[in-house]
Amino acid sequence: MSYTHLTQKERFDIGHLKNSVSLREIGRRLGRSHSSISRELKRNAPATPGLAYEAEAAHKKAQCRQSQARHYRRQDHAPLLRYVESRLRIDWPPATISGRLKLRYPDDPRMRISPETIYRWVALDSRQGGELYRHLRRRHKHRRRQKRYGAGRRFIPARVGIEERPAIVNERSRFGDWEADLVVGSRSTAAVATHVERKSRYLKASLLKNRQAETFNAAAAPLYQPLPQALRQTLTVDNGKEFSRFKELERSTNLKVFFTDPYAAWQKGSNENTNGLLRFYFPKGTDFSRVSEDELNRAVKRLNHRPRKCLGYRTPYEVMRDALSGALAN
Repeated sequence: MSYTHLTQKERFDIGHLKNSVSLREIGRRLGRSHSSISRELKRNAPATPGLAYEAEAAHKKAQCRQSQARHYRRQDHAPLLRYVESRLRIDWPPATISGRLKLRYPDDPRMRISPETIYRWVALDSRQGGELYRHLRRRHKHRRRQKRYGAGRRFIPARVGIEERPAIVNERSRFGDWEADLVVGSRSTAAVATHVERKSRYLKASLLKNRQAETFNAAAAPLYQPLPQALRQTLTVDNGKEFSRFKELERSTNLKVFFTDPYAAWQKGSNENTNGLLRFYFPKGTDFSRVSEDELNRAVKRLNHRPRKCLGYRTPYEVMRDALSGALAN
């Protein structure tokens, strides 16, 4: 089916419905993908924080964007180029430059650039003998091909974004909401899959011989299946290709899988923090093809029996044990 832009009437419908029903329901009523509704609200909302989406203004903004050449915000716009270069030279990160432009020039769409484009500019400058790369945190001369999020695809097909995840997950008021990721090593494709329960910070982990989606699912399902249904609510992951067969995982575990935004590791911070703790036992560069199940299990046990400040200095094991012996013991 060919793509068509949203009409002004559809934008009025979105403005009317957005505070009363979900993005998925709006999409169903309009015959659109929920991701299209989400992008519309993000791209055409007012630049000033706190102002509500207004259909007529959004439609004008979209029409204005359509009339502009796609290269309008590249290096042929001298003010943008000067701003980016001057901030790089005082060591501002690309993400900071991108975000600051929206505050500094809220009504000028030409003064917009993504962090990824800035990195590409720096890589081009480096190839031409420039030294802007020296102002980046890691000072890499060359830009590596970005594979982590979807291996060249914008998004995993049929993924459900974190904006659709139930609000109760953010509250950490119930058990059964998990976050998953991979801890990768070097010299091989082996890795460790980590699964962290958000309320208790309880960790489950398994060794993977490779990072394929089939391998991840085969290792993950046995971790979740013995748990009561109340402990299998949601699973939040990033956009890596190892999660591309999430529908199969949903069917085998009864978990509902949600995906973070690209480059938003903080959206599954419990897992990221736990991975950092696991690195104490398996530093960067570890070849996980040489790590045994016993070694991994010992490290996981130590972390699950380590008191956490966020838990009132109880351990993840104690919190999970009490949950399983209490209301969730069915």
